[in-house]
Amino acid sequence: MAKYLVIVESPAKVKTIKKFLGKNYEVMASNGHVRDLPKSQLGFSPENDFEPKYITIRGKGEILAKLRKEVKKADKIYLATDPDREGEAISWHLTKALKLEDKDVSRISFNEITKSAVKASLKNPREIDMDLVDAQQARRMLDRMVGYRISPLLWAKVKRGLSAGRVQSVALRIVCDREEEINAFIPEEYWSLEADLLPEGEKKPITAKLAEYRGKKVEIHSREEMDRILEEIGKESCKVRDIKKGERTKKAPLPFTTSTLQQEASKALNFPISKTMRIAQQLYEGVDIKGQGTVGVITYLRTDSVRISEEADASARAFIEETYGSQYLSAGEGSKKSSVKIQDAHEAIRPTDINRTPSQIKDSLSRDQFRLYQLIWKRFAASRMANAVYETTVVNIGMGDYAFRVSTSKVAFDGFMTVYTEADDEKQEKQVVLKSIDENTHLTPVSFDPKQHFTQPPAHYTEASLVKTLEELGIGRPSTYSPTITTIIARRYITKENKNLYVTEIGEVVNSIMKESFPTIVDEHFTANMESLLDGVAEGKVGWKSVVSNFYPDLEEAVQAAEKDLEKVTIEDEVTDEICEVCGRNMVIKYGPHGKFLACPGFPECRNTKPYFEKIGVACPKCGRDLVIKMTKKGRRYYGCIGYPECDFMSWGRPVEEKCPRCGGYMVVKGNKLACADEHCGFTKNKEK
Repeated sequence: MAKYLVIVESPAKVKTIKKFLGKNYEVMASNGHVRDLPKSQLGFSPENDFEPKYITIRGKGEILAKLRKEVKKADKIYLATDPDREGEAISWHLTKALKLEDKDVSRISFNEITKSAVKASLKNPREIDMDLVDAQQARRMLDRMVGYRISPLLWAKVKRGLSAGRVQSVALRIVCDREEEINAFIPEEYWSLEADLLPEGEKKPITAKLAEYRGKKVEIHSREEMDRILEEIGKESCKVRDIKKGERTKKAPLPFTTSTLQQEASKALNFPISKTMRIAQQLYEGVDIKGQGTVGVITYLRTDSVRISEEADASARAFIEETYGSQYLSAGEGSKKSSVKIQDAHEAIRPTDINRTPSQIKDSLSRDQFRLYQLIWKRFAASRMANAVYETTVVNIGMGDYAFRVSTSKVAFDGFMTVYTEADDEKQEKQVVLKSIDENTHLTPVSFDPKQHFTQPPAHYTEASLVKTLEELGIGRPSTYSPTITTIIARRYITKENKNLYVTEIGEVVNSIMKESFPTIVDEHFTANMESLLDGVAEGKVGWKSVVSNFYPDLEEAVQAAEKDLEKVTIEDEVTDEICEVCGRNMVIKYGPHGKFLACPGFPECRNTKPYFEKIGVACPKCGRDLVIKMTKKGRRYYGCIGYPECDFMSWGRPVEEKCPRCGGYMVVKGNKLACADEHCGFTKNKEK
């Protein structure tokens, strides 16, 4: 009998796929990449036409030896790596590493690990798509250029172990820019007014919000303005002006892409992005389902397409009609045209079988696997369902020149919402219930509730909102979001507290060097343009070497200029007046993972270290001692009293010596302004240059 060898990427797939194929098939895993550029050098040179020099990855020799043995026995070899650029490149590297040029080799790919998908791929073998391989090679080399040419400069300037990256440095800059916006933000005061109005014959009042003055939106900026409005309203009678009834449609969601799955899992399940990808990988590669054996329960998890195959669409529609009724079926296809050209092999992330409901397989999944599978299943089912319809009622109530408004809506037809509600929608406030109110209803004001508010700064990035921004700007691709964010957190450039991302001192230093010496690298438009060039390579429209050769000279020029500038900087440890109590030397300032610390220059004989508190030249507003720069455990900067724990003063904003002339409190730096730390005071002034 003929013997076939199928090579996949992950050992977890071997068991799943072997079950689908007969005994004539041997299934083995490459465990990811088997060849790469050497770690100790750039791996290519402009003099050699940028031809990459690949070597076997350390530790992969044994795997390759086992694969070579099986290759000799096989009549035909199928390369079944993942259906993306990375997978295509791994297949190409396998042909080189296993010397398959004279063998009967075919590339197969499947979007889901199910019996029908694997069998269908064997009937449609193809050749390796070199355009996809070249796009991956170009990306790898561009990333290598940035990392290997710039990282040593950061080691020299700051500390060893730092790194720069083509995508990670832009992601860091985006977070730093937001932090600067937040630090410079000055809150502005505004007021809102609600009125409790009792309809004739009712026991409970309704709450209406002040909306307009003489047909224009009301904006109230001070207590004085509010008092004047309350005085004017108090003299007026209250009557219903008009009631508008209408209908609002809420569209069914699109099925998940990598980015939208990462965002929704973060909001709904509180999963970090790396966890979402790890669990989705398990669901894709196969889980042991009671009565069915090992089977992949979702389709491929790295995609930016919302396309659904015709078979999956038909199956979902049949399931919805049978389970919920034909009125719950969506009328159209329910997808959108993507601006990016996507490989046709890619679909949205969906369950491999809609009839495999979450409750059915709950006992076969871990808690986290079940929660993620349920999210994917519900979103896919909802994407094939009808829109939800709301009945809306808006009541405009007049008090002289002022108009108050009560808006309410109730679900007339739940449509897709019978299955799925997005995390953001679940948090919406409860709706007002309007009973029998018409234009003749007499209303009596019961009370007025004026409230003071302050405008809020832009929100700190979370992992989910950073992914959304990277996607909107066209930076990175589905496979890069998770490793990019994981890297900048692992390097301690940013830190995570209660979902929010904050820049650390090390992150600020690295970002300022990158902005100063390599403005192009951290320019979001340049990086997005580079992504579209790589897409052009994948489509066969652009030669990969032309992308690499155009990028390299500019980078090299910037590196050489930065090296010259750095030569002027003598990088010596800053000596302090602090004496080492162990050996008597003057201690020096060093950089650690959490920022600066004091260390004995006698290392390694003397290993004494202690925290370094940098004084900012301002007295503590509470006790008069020095204020110093401190770090939270996660590396976020704040300003605190050197006398802690006796004095517990702390401020996120940098305090200044000057006191607020209005209330006498302390002031903080807000961009190019000074502002009173008490937002209720609201005093600001321009900072002197």
